[in-house]
Amino acid sequence: MVNRLKRFLIGRPMKSHELAEAKLSKLKALAVLSSDALSSVAYGTEQILLVLVTLGTVALWYSIPISFAVLGLLTILILSYRQTIYAYPMGGGAYIVAKDNLGTPVGLVAGGSLLVDYILTVAVSTSAATDAITSAFPVLHEHRVIIALLMILTVTILNLRGITESATILMYPVYLFVVAVFILIIGGAYQWMAGNVHAHTPTYGAAVPGITLFLLLRAFSSGCSALTGVEAVSNAIPNFRDPAPRNAARTLIMMGVILGIMFMGISLLAYAFGIAPRANETVISQIASTVFGRGVIYYFIQAVTALILFLAANTAFAAFPLLAFMLAKDRFLPNMFMVRGDRLGFSNGIIFLAVLSAFLIIISGGYTENLIPLYAVGVFIPFTLSQAGMMKRWITKKPAGCLRLLSLIRSGC
Repeated sequence: MVNRLKRFLIGRPMKSHELAEAKLSKLKALAVLSSDALSSVAYGTEQILLVLVTLGTVALWYSIPISFAVLGLLTILILSYRQTIYAYPMGGGAYIVAKDNLGTPVGLVAGGSLLVDYILTVAVSTSAATDAITSAFPVLHEHRVIIALLMILTVTILNLRGITESATILMYPVYLFVVAVFILIIGGAYQWMAGNVHAHTPTYGAAVPGITLFLLLRAFSSGCSALTGVEAVSNAIPNFRDPAPRNAARTLIMMGVILGIMFMGISLLAYAFGIAPRANETVISQIASTVFGRGVIYYFIQAVTALILFLAANTAFAAFPLLAFMLAKDRFLPNMFMVRGDRLGFSNGIIFLAVLSAFLIIISGGYTENLIPLYAVGVFIPFTLSQAGMMKRWITKKPAGCLRLLSLIRSGC
């Protein structure tokens, strides 16, 4: 009976020679590896506003320069991780880069931070998906923990079935979400240009009593939650079809462009419409209801937002087991993380990730804002160590691109 249930949920066992068939095309990879980064626009701007609103609505204009600062950091990360893909085509991201260039202890710090980041990604994505659902249906607010746990269980089963099957399922909601956000941005821009916006907008550049550098940096760090998942492509290069590095690099660029446009679009709309964060309604929900009213388009946007946030956890489920495998191969984690399951995925890593993220949901009460501050560990430490490692490699090994850049600098171009 147990074996039949397992076969029903996970599928038939796969042969080792079928592993090549589990590789991802660019179209599927953009869905399975970028869903976390793309979906973070649903809460990235909101986290900035939650910090700024502590000084009153007059401080909300700071969300625009902070959003541009986040966009600048995104550009740096995309360019850096593109170099990482070609330099380390075996994958591993920040762990491999830091270990190879800065030493094993630093590499372990980066790897451990990434593992924490992936656990938080699952917890934050599912809790944010619950926020989208309860914004549309407030009666479900009391059941947020149960809803989030059911989401984690579902995405765990999808990944135990295999990466290509989860990617095929993911493609549709990911691209529907991108379409929905662009509809929202275009609709909001039209309403603003047509003069149909009559909201109280904070005066840009107005003096804000009590503003401090610490608070602005805190708002920036909270907004950088929109950058989670950017490194997932460089971590999972072996999952791409050949030529894997080139396909991974192109997927990374596509993800960065789409993410940057959507994030800035939501931030600008939130400012233009004078949106302030509310306890029981997300910023995306407020913008959508302001632009389209609570009609079919509003519920479509909320539905695909909830769905993409729910499935965004799949990025972590794709990257966490692979990173755990690398750490286990280097003798820093138990050997059980090196074992492939019936569907040729690292099933022990998948289950371990699901259990820890479910634990975080329970202790946080399913509230996204309780989890976001923990992202400082999983976001900034791997980013910093990865960039530092690539800089050292760039300086010491002087690759061809480096020499061309140095010659341009010396010639004054």
